[in-house]
Amino acid sequence: MDSAEQLQRIYLAGFELQTFDRYPKCIGVVRDNCVALLVPGVDGVQILGTPGWRMGEVMGVQREKDGRQVFQSKNEIVEATPERLAVLRQFRDDLHKLLHSAE
Repeated sequence: MDSAEQLQRIYLAGFELQTFDRYPKCIGVVRDNCVALLVPGVDGVQILGTPGWRMGEVMGVQREKDGRQVFQSKNEIVEATPERLAVLRQFRDDLHKLLHSAE
């Protein structure tokens, strides 16, 4: 799969493409406060790790803390509310479809 075509498809679908100083070899994909990092792979670009919640210039990863779901980046914590989790799930599903679309 052609990386340029994948990125164009993602951009045209309403995702924002960004670079992050902290991740110089990755392309950041942002929409609705969700973020994923993309890296070159054997079949075009691929998601690095798991998409998370944007917290300033960093990504908060979803985890459990004290029996509740949160997004955490170092010492900063944001509640992983059902609404945020639904937005993240839709973001992840849409991005996955765009990356693996043959159109």
